Amino acid sequence: MSAALAPTVPAGRFTGLLRAEAHRFLARRFLRVLLLLTLLGWAGALVIGLLAFQSPTPEALAAAQAQQQESIESSNAYRQQCVADPGRPSDVPVDEYCGEPADEQNTPVSIFLQPAPYSFVSDTDDGVVSVAAVGAALAFLVGATFVGAEWSTRSMVALLFWETRRPRVMAAKLVVTAVASALVGLLLQVLWLGMAGLLQAVAGDGLAPPGGFWSELVAGQGRGVLLTVFAGLLGFGLTNLLRNTGAATGVAFVYVVIVETAVRGLRPAWQPWLLTNNAAALVLPDGLELSWTDERVPPGGSPTGVVEYLLGHGQAAVYLTVVTAAVVGLGVLLFSRRDLH
Repeated sequence: MSAALAPTVPAGRFTGLLRAEAHRFLARRFLRVLLLLTLLGWAGALVIGLLAFQSPTPEALAAAQAQQQESIESSNAYRQQCVADPGRPSDVPVDEYCGEPADEQNTPVSIFLQPAPYSFVSDTDDGVVSVAAVGAALAFLVGATFVGAEWSTRSMVALLFWETRRPRVMAAKLVVTAVASALVGLLLQVLWLGMAGLLQAVAGDGLAPPGGFWSELVAGQGRGVLLTVFAGLLGFGLTNLLRNTGAATGVAFVYVVIVETAVRGLRPAWQPWLLTNNAAALVLPDGLELSWTDERVPPGGSPTGVVEYLLGHGQAAVYLTVVTAAVVGLGVLLFSRRDLH
């Protein structure tokens, strides 16, 4: 089918096209299997957590708290000696050379308990980041298989006999993919929050969340959902370019495992431009701190040659938006202009 010969008569409203794409998406067997596996994985992780964690007895908690205070006092005494040491390098920050002051936040009581209880307060960041990573991988597969199935079954060509305006067709598919990816990310974050709440209630450490805890938790989960949307659209865009799900997943695997590993080893100064680093920086509470050795010692850099770089949330979000828009936009452009068979 040639773009020049395609009629331009509208087939209906955009909302009707959206409903058709949503129905096509929800009817896919892969999505149901993925949802079932996700629920089974959640149940399995909950059982493992209940077996691995245990709430301490009052006697065990008192003994652990005594060990915690002893460890904090010992660490801070060593730090004071380090700070007062006349041989301490003056060009290295104190916290970097001697370590940060020890307190109950960075020395949780749970490390002195065997078996350890579940700590909702201490494990929140790790949980949100891990769930966001899993959600991104699943969303990539959802977006890739959605459009990949259209190309493999040639239903993409058949669809154009009903709706001839190709940008509208692609826009409807992208909206459905973005919404589905967001729902996948939201579902996983809600499931993790439910599991963490159950573990805290049954085998938790009993610590009360500090001030600002819930707002930071919601913000982190929101950034995790945003990452799943980026991943879903990238999976869709890459597969739409290559018109094959297997090829798209293969390219993604080679990029993450081989290309990024090679860049970290051969061109460490390019790390701020790696997709996985930007994905991590988007979700981590304080962004991602990168460092590499630069023998040229750039102006304003550390005299030791170590360059430190903080990849923040805003920069990561902008970079992922540009990359996603480029991949998806190129696919839409080729879809609108190339012949289909």
